Amino acid sequence: MSPHPAPVDRLSARVAELAALFTTVAHTRMAGMPVLNTALQVEAIGFECLPAGEGEPAGLGILVTPWFMNLVRLPLQREDSAAQVGRTHEEPLAGQRFEFIGAHEAALGAFCACSLFSPMFEFADQSTARATALEVLAQLRRPPLPAVRTEPFPARRSFLFGRSAASEVRP
Repeated sequence: MSPHPAPVDRLSARVAELAALFTTVAHTRMAGMPVLNTALQVEAIGFECLPAGEGEPAGLGILVTPWFMNLVRLPLQREDSAAQVGRTHEEPLAGQRFEFIGAHEAALGAFCACSLFSPMFEFADQSTARATALEVLAQLRRPPLPAVRTEPFPARRSFLFGRSAASEVRP
């Protein structure tokens, strides 16, 4: 038996910590704030481990709260350094680059977030917010589209007669 939990088990524990922390924040620091959509609750959605080789082991998913929906990069091991708080960096996802900002909470440690929606008044209920989060994750987890071809395609005549596009003289 390994002395360290498997990455998926570690991710599940960290995601539970994330959801518990923001549930507490919703009931304390954010209680009664006018930016809250009271039809929503805190929910961590679709967290999966990122592929190895992309920095420290981490998971990526979406955190829905009554006041925001964020894409969250959550380290599998607690990091207590607050040095990255407020610093932005880009993360490549699905062939695009997304800007994340460093954050730190005493009960959780360091993590990074990318804002998707804030405030959350356009969501009528939790199921709509969850469906949106799942669709965002589905889009982000699709393989990137192949690069656009920069060379000219050969003309049909060239292709049919075995000539390259460069050798064909066009009027």
